[in-house]
Amino acid sequence: MHTVADMHKRILTIVAGIMIGAALTLLAGRLSLAWSLFPNRDVDRAASYYTSVLKLVHENYFDEKKADPDQLTHAALQAMVASLDPHSEFLGATDYDDLENEMDGDFGGIGVEIDIVKGKVIVIAPIAGTPGARAGIMHGDQIVSVDGQPFDQPTMDTVVGRLRGKLKTKVEVSLFRPSTQKNFAVTLTREAIKMDSVRSVRLLPGGIGYLQLTEFSDNTADEFDQALDKLLHDGATSLIIDLRDNPGGLLDAAVAVANPFFKKDELIVYTQGRLPDDREEYRAEGDGDPLTLPLAVLVNAGSASAAEIVAGALKDTNRAVIVGERSFGKGSVQSIFKLKKGEGLRLTTAHYYMPSGAAIHEHGVSPQVEVVLSADEDEKVRLQEERDDITDPKEFADRFGFAPIEDRQLQAAIDVLRGVQAFAANSASDLPAR
Repeated sequence: MHTVADMHKRILTIVAGIMIGAALTLLAGRLSLAWSLFPNRDVDRAASYYTSVLKLVHENYFDEKKADPDQLTHAALQAMVASLDPHSEFLGATDYDDLENEMDGDFGGIGVEIDIVKGKVIVIAPIAGTPGARAGIMHGDQIVSVDGQPFDQPTMDTVVGRLRGKLKTKVEVSLFRPSTQKNFAVTLTREAIKMDSVRSVRLLPGGIGYLQLTEFSDNTADEFDQALDKLLHDGATSLIIDLRDNPGGLLDAAVAVANPFFKKDELIVYTQGRLPDDREEYRAEGDGDPLTLPLAVLVNAGSASAAEIVAGALKDTNRAVIVGERSFGKGSVQSIFKLKKGEGLRLTTAHYYMPSGAAIHEHGVSPQVEVVLSADEDEKVRLQEERDDITDPKEFADRFGFAPIEDRQLQAAIDVLRGVQAFAANSASDLPAR
């Protein structure tokens, strides 16, 4: 079964949407070559105008220190790129170095995936088993300040930079919860954010296999293959893939998870940039027959990025029934460009599309069977899934203050698969004997 051991890692974060790969070097080279051979007169005029204004400010502004050309240029670059979208950003040397370190190793954080929506820092999903999840931070919560410092025109890097830090250090996070209209604060201790990306693998009554994907990381493909093999060995005849509150991760991991259900060379997802030739396709690999067992996928508003690629591809090709709520709608690609002086640029260069051409960004994946949970239900179900190690209802109620509730979205997925199985059984019994 397909894995991602030999594939380039293109990183999709729901919250930062970063893609890093070998194509970046080629892209940067192509852009540089095009720039030198075909100068853009509009860009030249704009650059000349900027230079004249910079010179005017530098020579005439009262405070000479504030009129330093380098400082003014950096401020202009930051404002220019930030005006494009919340995910594009000019990175100073320190920020660029932090980004490289983040991509290379573990980090100390609180375990929440965030996005910036209309100037507000919104929690997409808390990561299971992390300080943020244990403190009760929920999808939709707004982060107002960190260590008493409010956010003024927040960027992804400034927010992440404040939340992250040295391991075992404390950070105070002030939040606003729209569902209750209440402000609250939590003090958290930063931890190395590590977790299994495939959890709660079990066989439900009626031969229905169930597994939960919490993120798409380096190990997800192998973990998913092992879990799928186990469920099939145990007698699973249908499958539920739970992608609720999955904020995304590696693109190649998402492709690998979808891969077993597709024929070789069949399109799973593609990216499209501004030019017709800026299209990159991701197709299924492997020579074996695809799995054709009945499949349901659970999604909610916390399902983003790579999770939406899997759900979208399976829905778009009629391989799965999507159950739950519309997903987040994060389908843009950010490429990283290295600049002079150790600085960098994170720039939106493409969007992701389902095989049919349907867009993910700002649209999300809509369920065929919609089951909307209240904020209270959502929080309780999330906690139940995270603490599936506590199987005694009384012990669970004593520890968390509520008795386990029915997961209506999961039950709807089970009902869908039971209906498919019943229909298949009736159809088989109606066939004439040979």
